[in-house]
Amino acid sequence: MRAEIGVKTSQGRMLGDYNNVRRVWVEADRLGFHSGWLFDHLFELPLFGPSDEPCLEAWTLLSALSKETNKMRLGVTCLCVSYRNPAMLAKMSSTLDVISGGRFELGIGSGWAKTEHQSYGIPFENPRIRNEKLDEAVTIIKKMWTEESPSFEGKHYRIAGAVCQPKPVQKPRPPIWIGGGGERFTLRIVAKHADGCNFIGLSIDEYRHKLDVLAKHCDTIGRKIGDVRKSWQGSIIVGRDESEVKNRMQNTHPGNAAKEDLKTHAIVGTPDQCTQRIGEYMDLGVDRFMLSFPEAATDINGLRLFAEQVLPSYQ
Repeated sequence: MRAEIGVKTSQGRMLGDYNNVRRVWVEADRLGFHSGWLFDHLFELPLFGPSDEPCLEAWTLLSALSKETNKMRLGVTCLCVSYRNPAMLAKMSSTLDVISGGRFELGIGSGWAKTEHQSYGIPFENPRIRNEKLDEAVTIIKKMWTEESPSFEGKHYRIAGAVCQPKPVQKPRPPIWIGGGGERFTLRIVAKHADGCNFIGLSIDEYRHKLDVLAKHCDTIGRKIGDVRKSWQGSIIVGRDESEVKNRMQNTHPGNAAKEDLKTHAIVGTPDQCTQRIGEYMDLGVDRFMLSFPEAATDINGLRLFAEQVLPSYQ
């Protein structure tokens, strides 16, 4: 059974040096991973406040990595809608699709890191407004990718004859993945706009519940949930045997509580065990995985082991 399996890297504390990120992406491209993904944060650990640890800006970094790789598709798992004007984002992404030879995919969401907004002087509105902006932003981006001189008048954004040339290489447009699990607002926008939904670190039961909610939103607007692709994003720890798995877990997630949580919300085990775990998500309809290898900053062997013994099963 086929699945698209990509690599998601941090460009913060764990891989904050450009050469580290480049090394992982170039190797993942060589090994045959389907795609490469970054995160959209302005500093490390935004949940707890600003940090002075290195954290590379996603869009600039992605542009550079597009020329360091040859085959992998490229994206940011969840661009924060309030960090960039949507018309400008449409123009930027169209340019990147041209530069990369049609390998760009748009991942976007409403954003959640209040401390980043406050630190950078960006208004942080309530969830309803952030999702209204997301709805309008995706509408604008689609129009600018596909129409010659689009206009749009919304509550939060407007364009008037916005020229976006050259258009993206991909026709009719690059895929759009909307990230986030908000059940009242975000999943409704997924049902309305998205080619695919991206959920982060959900257990099997949690993922199944989100799909039930998404199905209801799809029913409301007359769309089939089967028309929305599903992805799972999260950590993976893989070792050749139980001993190596245990050592990798200890190195990356010390503490028994963290280990137990990891087994529920991540993919952990030997190649055979990882294959089984991936299969459980695929049984729910997931056909894309964005996997973070937490030890990749110092040890790329887990990435290589996965590529050798797990990846071929899905290609």
